[in-house]
Amino acid sequence: LVHLPRLDGWGESPPVKNGPALAGYGAVAMNAALTTALTRLPEQLRKTLTWDRGKELSAHAQFTLDTGTRVFFADPHSPWQRPTNENTNGLLRQYFPKGTDLSRWSAKDLEAVAHALNNRPRKVLGWKTPAEVFEEQLQSLQQPGVATTS
Repeated sequence: LVHLPRLDGWGESPPVKNGPALAGYGAVAMNAALTTALTRLPEQLRKTLTWDRGKELSAHAQFTLDTGTRVFFADPHSPWQRPTNENTNGLLRQYFPKGTDLSRWSAKDLEAVAHALNNRPRKVLGWKTPAEVFEEQLQSLQQPGVATTS
């Protein structure tokens, strides 16, 4: 019998880069999670969402029908169209290297990282934290007589 290297591992389960699927990971699970998250926000802060071209939001039309939030997509290979997202991804890599299986971490651990990032001053925000800017936005929505842009 001749050993054929290309057959090594034949019949075994292939390695999964990002760990096992989490509770039906995909467009349906993403729609449900985003819908839950968005309904916690005031209506004025959930009018639009800009996404990359990942398959997770392939059911974007249903998401828009369910939430009223319009979905826009960045052009392929154009990370500069979503700079805050790209910067946040870089900050997340300080905690979780690319390919990390997030199912290994508890919700409490993930919330701690979110809290740390939301309370980290950012140059683009005039050295305010995202939490401070978000709170300012919420306060401005609650002030009577303040015009909002649509």
